[in-house]
Amino acid sequence: MTTTHPRCLLTIVCEALIAGRIEADLARLGAPGWTGTAVQGRGDHGRREAHWENDGNVRIEVVCSRELAERIADHLHARYYADYAMVCWLSAVEVLRPEKF
Repeated sequence: MTTTHPRCLLTIVCEALIAGRIEADLARLGAPGWTGTAVQGRGDHGRREAHWENDGNVRIEVVCSRELAERIADHLHARYYADYAMVCWLSAVEVLRPEKF
């Protein structure tokens, strides 16, 4: 059986317009890395179509310790929630290479 190690997955869905700022925040706050993808969907702010480069949404995922994920989520809430379309959630995950996270 493969040995797994518990970590936390922080998922951020936000306006593409601020993706660069979010990535800079992640680096400054100590995220070991992240993955970003363009996404589309519908929510409280309506449907996001992404007709222009900065018009769509992105999903940024970070696998890290629960403590770091909560610290990042708190920062995002305080800095961006009032002015930008953004949602975040935390999920328990198990990784195979703990030294990467």
